[in-house]
Amino acid sequence: MSAPLFAVFGASGCGRGVMPLAREQLARAGVAPERLVFVDDQPGMLPVNGHAVLPYAEFLRMQAGARHAVIAVAHSEARERLAARLAADGVEPWTVRASNVVVMDEVALGRGAVLSPFVTLTSNIRIGMHFHANLYSYVEHDCVIGDFVTFAPGVKCNGNVVIEDRAYLGAGAVIRQGRPGRPLVIGRGAVVGMGAVVTRDVPPGATVVGNPAKPLIKG
Repeated sequence: MSAPLFAVFGASGCGRGVMPLAREQLARAGVAPERLVFVDDQPGMLPVNGHAVLPYAEFLRMQAGARHAVIAVAHSEARERLAARLAADGVEPWTVRASNVVVMDEVALGRGAVLSPFVTLTSNIRIGMHFHANLYSYVEHDCVIGDFVTFAPGVKCNGNVVIEDRAYLGAGAVIRQGRPGRPLVIGRGAVVGMGAVVTRDVPPGATVVGNPAKPLIKG
C-alpha cells in the first residue's frame, strides 16, 4: 500500500505559516518530507518554500494509502466549502499544532484545527471542527467554540464564553469572561474587529469594533 499523503490546502500567507508546523509534526512522526505538499488551484504555481504546489485534481490522482489535509484559509465560509469538498472526496481532516501549544485538562478539539505557536487551551473546553487559533491566542476555562471559528493573532478568550459557528475574531480582540450558567455569547458568523474589547453578547452576523465593542456603523 502507498504511504499516506498530507497537504496544506492553500499556499498563500496563511498556508505558508502553517506549512512549517506541518513539516515539523510529520518529521516527528517519521513521515518522509516528499509526502507533504501544498494544494492550491492558482494556475502555474511554482514550489513554495521547498514544497510542491499541486492543483487539487492532481493531489487526488497521486498514489496514496490515505489523504489528509489541513485547510489554511482564514475565511470561515470558504473553509467550510473546502471542508465539504474534501469530505466528499474522502480526504481526512488533519489537525496541525505547534510543538509549544499548551493544552490542559478536559479539552475536546474537533478535527482539522490549526494551533499556531504559543496558543494555550486551558481546561473544560469544547471546540468544533476546523478551528484556527493564530499566534499567542488563548481560550480560557469553560468555553464552547463552534465549527469554522477563526482567531487572528493574540485573541484573548476568557472563561465562560460561547462562540458560535463561523465567527471571526480579529487580532488582539479581548472577550470578557462570562458567568457560570450565563456565558457571554458571540453569535454565528459574527465578526469582532481588531483590538476590540467585547463586554456583552454579540448578535449573529454582527460586526463589532472598539473598546467597549459596539456595532460597526457603515457610512
